[in-house]
Amino acid sequence: MNIAIIHRFIFLVWVGFLLSAGPLHAQREKLPPEDVEFVEQKWPEAKRTYTGLRYVVLKAGQPDGPMPKAGSLVKVLYKGMLLNGTVFDQSPDAAHPLEARIGRSELIEGWDEAVQKMRRGDKWLLIVPPEMAYGTRGKPPTIPRSATLIFEMELVDFSQE
Repeated sequence: MNIAIIHRFIFLVWVGFLLSAGPLHAQREKLPPEDVEFVEQKWPEAKRTYTGLRYVVLKAGQPDGPMPKAGSLVKVLYKGMLLNGTVFDQSPDAAHPLEARIGRSELIEGWDEAVQKMRRGDKWLLIVPPEMAYGTRGKPPTIPRSATLIFEMELVDFSQE
């Protein structure tokens, strides 16, 4: 067999692999089209994870401290809002944070992801696409269908249990 044919075959196989593989962690936009421009104008510094979740670090906590893992019991202070600023839920006060286990379907998907990236004392503004929150059903009467949600959240404490 001609060596040029073998090289051409290997080259074509390699090109085909590269074209079919695409980026390994493509960032797919999950915000509804009508929310993208608003979010990008209001929070241009927001970072986006590969899942489509966006966040802004408002206050950094322990810079080298541990982060919670799936199964950790977390204590979080939060305020949940719609894009128009309407507050739909919040922690009653600093003495009574929300307690929940992450990775056990106790929290919305956006929170499960975000909290595992936070450290004690971190305070984030979290922009959660509908499919990582309450989806097309919403949570009537306070959260409409397909709502992008905004959370100010602070990881107060957690235990690795």
